[in-house]
Amino acid sequence: MKKSRVSSFMLCVGLALMVPSLAKAADPPIVGNWEGTLNPGAQPKKRIVVHISAAQDGSLNGTIDYPDQDTSGILITAITYREPTLHFESNPNLSVYDGTMNKDNSEITGTWKQSGSGVNLILRRTP
Repeated sequence: MKKSRVSSFMLCVGLALMVPSLAKAADPPIVGNWEGTLNPGAQPKKRIVVHISAAQDGSLNGTIDYPDQDTSGILITAITYREPTLHFESNPNLSVYDGTMNKDNSEITGTWKQSGSGVNLILRRTP
């Protein structure tokens, strides 16, 4: 083979080997923005927005916003999603959420626990 053909061949082989490693698997259906309203009864209702994203390695991470309290970016410290079940935890108030995604991936129905007491919370996908 001529030198230019060898170089072209090597380039094609190199690119073919790289493409699968560069391609990211499709994000799980849990990735996105979710909004709901906490209704703790005697206390005022408060909106909650949960942002969930996936890293290149497939691990999940996220943050929580409380728009009614002008608080945003609260780090989710632990998160797992095993279709259709979501679990996440957040500090500083040790909030825990356990929910189940519906079949069309538009809503998660679950329980928000903080300081030991649980409140029903439905999170709906937002744009």
